[in-house]
Amino acid sequence: MQSSGRQAEAPGRGPRVLVVGGGIAGLGAAQRLCCHPAFPHLRVLEATARAGGRIRSERSFGGVVEVGAHWIHGPSQGNPVFQLAAKYGLLGEKALSEENQLIETGGHVGLPSVSYASSGGSVSLELVAEMARLFYSLTDQTREFLHAAETPTPSVGEYLKKEIRQHMAGWTEEEETKRLKLAILNNLFNVECCVSGTHSMDLVALAPFGEYTVLPGLDCTFPRGYQGLTDCIMASLPKDVMVFNKPVKTIHWNGSFEEASAPGETFPVLVECEDGGCFPAHHVVVTVPLGFLKERLDTFFEPPLPTEKAEAIRRLGFGTNNKIFLEFEEPFWQPDCQHIQVVWRDTSPLEDAAPKLQDAWFKKLIGFWVLPSFGRASQVLCGFIAGLESEFMETLSDEDVLLSLTQVLRSVTGNPRLPAPRSVLRSRWHSAPYTRGSYSYVAVGSSGDDMDLLAQPLPADGRDAQLQVLFAGEATHRTFYSTTHGALLSGWREADRLIALWDSQAQRPEPGSELGSAPGVPGSPRGWPHPFL
Repeated sequence: MQSSGRQAEAPGRGPRVLVVGGGIAGLGAAQRLCCHPAFPHLRVLEATARAGGRIRSERSFGGVVEVGAHWIHGPSQGNPVFQLAAKYGLLGEKALSEENQLIETGGHVGLPSVSYASSGGSVSLELVAEMARLFYSLTDQTREFLHAAETPTPSVGEYLKKEIRQHMAGWTEEEETKRLKLAILNNLFNVECCVSGTHSMDLVALAPFGEYTVLPGLDCTFPRGYQGLTDCIMASLPKDVMVFNKPVKTIHWNGSFEEASAPGETFPVLVECEDGGCFPAHHVVVTVPLGFLKERLDTFFEPPLPTEKAEAIRRLGFGTNNKIFLEFEEPFWQPDCQHIQVVWRDTSPLEDAAPKLQDAWFKKLIGFWVLPSFGRASQVLCGFIAGLESEFMETLSDEDVLLSLTQVLRSVTGNPRLPAPRSVLRSRWHSAPYTRGSYSYVAVGSSGDDMDLLAQPLPADGRDAQLQVLFAGEATHRTFYSTTHGALLSGWREADRLIALWDSQAQRPEPGSELGSAPGVPGSPRGWPHPFL
């Protein structure tokens, strides 16, 4: 596999570049590189049969539902996903309006249209609003510890609970109302778990929490599906760039690899696929999810990653947030209802309740969003659930999930004859073998520095062998982690890193080298050999 020989990398010939992963980070990197004449030899290796990664729109219930990414968070001029979506004509008039772009949400989820108690009956929306004001004022305070010398607690969750205990001292209502307040707050903790992609806010580090940046704009959706965006990016690529059903087994780097179709040339990287195919390359951009990296850390790179990068991967958080779609023949909610909150009585964020998952997994469910109607024949609710309960839900059958949630809805509405949903669809991001969860967060014991460490290319010194393995994906963006715009920006960042390297090399050809011509001229190295495709 290895041999000595002259290094194939030379400015006038154009390097071979591989992108591992066809999510929005990988597609963004590929689109950027394909626009530059120095990169005619580019392939995107995607493990599955489709592009988009954690952007996944499915035709179901007579319309399109988002199994993955749901909203553009902060749809405004500073958001590249919003800009691209607008350019491709994928957004509605309201989302494009200047008024929508100027709304400051602070990153907080809006109030529900109706709030149900688990025992039946509605919860006062005034009380819900009061608890939301308290909760979000406290979460805003957590951002103030970003540059503090020390923090009062290690985690966001512990800080919020400490502050809530202090506020409780001033509550003067009856015990039942106090318990209801705590139950509402428990729901808001679970909402924040969904937002952060974590099992518990006790796992989320307090000091770096304020580094996550919220862009202006009221979150918006894609009327015809989020995947329309990745489909447009993919359509802009040359037809032979995408290679599907090509899971990567091991990335061999810092080597000297030969290929029969390019005698005498050597490549510093060899990407070995699960099916035995091998792709030699000069540069590999790794865009796989952090959850996959965590699981395959010991086998995915040869030689293994430097200790500090491997430790950063271990320290960073990566959790699960799933959706459960329920289809009804007739809505049981009001026509103007957009968001149904479910408050579980006798729950409290101050108590570490740990009932058996099979008995109580559904209590982590935060409620349901009403999807735009796909016509009179289909009425759909979308529920969100995060953490270990969400991962347990993935192990259940559709029938079990449908039965549990039918009982929940009959209980909260107080209608024991409420018709059961006629079908269910759900995401299973933890079970997905090339994802292993939903998105990243900065866990206790880690910091934004770990995301920067993850983003650093290999080899680390970069003196003699530059940019062999580069890293992109939402978990490599220090301020926009967990978002599609963070993922897209990270792909552009790594493409620009490669472009800068080749532009600088093209400007200073080696003395006496016949390879010093401008990028894109005849004499470029051979393209990708067909047997590997």
